[in-house]
Amino acid sequence: MVVQDVSTRDIRGLTGQQVAERLRQEGYNELPSAGRRNIFTIMFEVVREPMFLLLIAGGAVYLILGDFNEAVALLASVFLIIGITFYQERRTERALEALRDLSSPRALVIRDGEQQRIAGRDVVRGDAVVLAEGDRVPADAILRMGVNLTADESLLTGESVPVRKVPLPASVAGAGTGAGTEAMRQPGGDDQPYVYSGTLIVQGRGVAEVLATGPRSAMGQIGRALQQVQTEQTPLQRETGRLVRIMAVWGLSLCAVLVVAYGLIRGQWLDGVLAGIALAMSVLPEEIPVVLTVFLALGAWRLAQNRVLTRRVPTVETLGAATVLCVDKTGTLTQNRMRVQDLYATDAGGVSFDIARHAQQPIPEAFRALAKYGVLSSQSDPFDPMEKAIVAFADTALPDHDQLSIGWKLVREYPLSPELLAVTRVWAPPESNRLIVAAKGAPEAIAALCHLHPDDHAALMEQVALMVGDGLRVLGVARAASDTADLPERPQGFAFMLVGLIGLADPIRPEVPAAVQECYGAGVRVVMITGDYPGTAQAIAREIGLRDPEQVITGPMLREMDDEKLRARIKHTSIFARVVPEQKLRLVEALKADGDIVAMTGDGVNDAPALKAAHIGIAMGGRGTDVAREAGALVLLDDDFSSIVRAVRMGRRIFDNLRKAMGYVLAVHVPVAGIALLPVLFGWPLVLMPVQIVFLELIIDPVSSIAFEAEPEEKGIMLRPPRDPGVPLFTRATTGLSLLQGASIFIIVLAVFRISLTLGSSAAEARALTFTSLVIANLALVLADRSQTRTILATLRTRNLALWGIIGLTLLLLALVLYIPFLRSIFGFAFLHPTDLLICLIAGISSILWFEIIKLVRSWWRRRRAQRGNAATAI
Repeated sequence: MVVQDVSTRDIRGLTGQQVAERLRQEGYNELPSAGRRNIFTIMFEVVREPMFLLLIAGGAVYLILGDFNEAVALLASVFLIIGITFYQERRTERALEALRDLSSPRALVIRDGEQQRIAGRDVVRGDAVVLAEGDRVPADAILRMGVNLTADESLLTGESVPVRKVPLPASVAGAGTGAGTEAMRQPGGDDQPYVYSGTLIVQGRGVAEVLATGPRSAMGQIGRALQQVQTEQTPLQRETGRLVRIMAVWGLSLCAVLVVAYGLIRGQWLDGVLAGIALAMSVLPEEIPVVLTVFLALGAWRLAQNRVLTRRVPTVETLGAATVLCVDKTGTLTQNRMRVQDLYATDAGGVSFDIARHAQQPIPEAFRALAKYGVLSSQSDPFDPMEKAIVAFADTALPDHDQLSIGWKLVREYPLSPELLAVTRVWAPPESNRLIVAAKGAPEAIAALCHLHPDDHAALMEQVALMVGDGLRVLGVARAASDTADLPERPQGFAFMLVGLIGLADPIRPEVPAAVQECYGAGVRVVMITGDYPGTAQAIAREIGLRDPEQVITGPMLREMDDEKLRARIKHTSIFARVVPEQKLRLVEALKADGDIVAMTGDGVNDAPALKAAHIGIAMGGRGTDVAREAGALVLLDDDFSSIVRAVRMGRRIFDNLRKAMGYVLAVHVPVAGIALLPVLFGWPLVLMPVQIVFLELIIDPVSSIAFEAEPEEKGIMLRPPRDPGVPLFTRATTGLSLLQGASIFIIVLAVFRISLTLGSSAAEARALTFTSLVIANLALVLADRSQTRTILATLRTRNLALWGIIGLTLLLLALVLYIPFLRSIFGFAFLHPTDLLICLIAGISSILWFEIIKLVRSWWRRRRAQRGNAATAI
């Protein structure tokens, strides 16, 4: 049987205009999503919040008391809170929608004669889709061209045996025209030309024409079970949830006690209800889940802007804890832009030819057989970087290279397998009864195919070692011929002869050495995993600055080690060479057993178990398969190692800022709750009623979720060891500091209130002074918590437009409620003079002054220790 080669050169596919028209008519290639929330859903969620219900209750009490101004102000604040919540939710939702668009299965299509990698949701009927091993089929389609294509359809049929796919007889020009609308058969059975949305290509390559998308596909007709994806809560989510429940119980309990005490002491039960509502509002930490959601969603969105897609958002919190980065060499540490650099030909009497050194010379005749059989053993329209390099080399070595395969038919292909790391292709040339066989692959595999004499084998391996020592990736090339169409089941059945070796250079990415050193400075080990020879891996390791390049463990050595020995060796080994994908899982398990937080990269189908087992599975977005992308928590869109390092840096920044925001939320609730409670217990005039609490909430929510999220990273963030993932967000130190900050603000603000009353101020004057001092102290706390090490004056030089926008808006609103008579009466304030404002400013600043002094002392002490250390080193 003649097998059609997969060449896309003559396929034009759909035009951009056709694509736009079909998207308009038929919609995107996706099932209706239950994950997207509209404005009414968000508003309904807001209405159910305890804070919203408390505001409604407060407004109702004011109406009963006949205080319509207070009631209107309080109920109007409901719309303000809805507006702020809606803005935050929509911003989060837009970030998640952007991530959903990126994380949908990718598809390689041909449009306007060019191959394009697009989101699976953008595939339309009539698209020409290029399929390869490991790809998830994006839509129901009919196979027009294919080589050894089999698909796993167990998702639809439950049958675990892969189904062989044979293309329909059709001209290449017909593919991708969209003219065919054959009725789809049911999944299952042998030799079907149809492939179905959601199924997996497990072997071979092909080009298929899309017939049905979205709900019209077999997946869409069967059901919509994939609409709901339930995810387990992370430790961080459970921790914050527990804190919210504890504070809510305390708040509601205090609220009940306060209502009873107020009613019994003063005999004013409705006013007691208002005071209780104010206390409950001041204690309830409803900002905490909002902060967590916003941080993780926007953090994932920021990572996507840096070419790192987060498929599981909670992974963002794990990034900063990574201790080991296990990375592939090719394409991640190197550019994956290979070029043929060195040749070794048996026809030339075992002589090598360095192309780089003889760039101006033509390729000698003796080396042209390497080009010929290298091309014949490669794809006609290659996507693999090595095959691209061989074809480019043939363009130079063989002037009539383009005429080589005209009229040739691919009879059979023996793909790469774990047993034989070589590809063999059998061709039927025109006007000849003999079949031409070409093979290329790992030198030892080619040597085995050729049954070399031990002396010849040793000489070949010696040449391989020389080329490997120069950092080259080496492929062996062999040829054979056959006079019969009865082909063997395995390529070992041919009588192969060695043609020679091809050495390919793959330069490192220029930014990798600096990124590796940044990892070491951050306490993160870098481990290289490659299928190349140890010599090639060591040459690259030295070039990028990897530690201990002499220590290498190979795949065969790994097979001989037990788990205990591997755990002992892996602590001091940074290079794993000649490793097959299945061994990556064992490396992950060994590192995890040693207590490391492991990030692992992968791109193939066989990498999926290791990606799932790693704490942070990183799939390659450019060359990776859909299976790998689905298994990984992150997808590296540019396959660049430095992007991984940037993700670790950003993960640390996100967690730092999250801890700052949570600490601020905890601290700010202490003085608010204290000022709401204490005047009631001691019979003083009330300071905070629901309308004042609402004003404070309008500050706390956006500051904690938006301003802190936008805070730039701390200096030296990559000069400290990874954080311990077992340490909770609210440690004793963090909680103690927050409570101390809140207590200091409470004491200062309470002192302003009592002193003003003692000096004869009216209740309205005392309330205005106290509230203004509390707002200024709140803003001072925000500025102080921007950094645990730098003072406010130092952080003023750090850009954060969101923070300054919120501070400016807060001061403007404060001025309005203080100096617009109508608003001033609603808030129960008196007019404040410039002297009063100065007192409030001094009080607010003094409330956090002790924390700034501690920062200065710490900074002085660190500098002193550093000076002592330098002096000791000099001695």
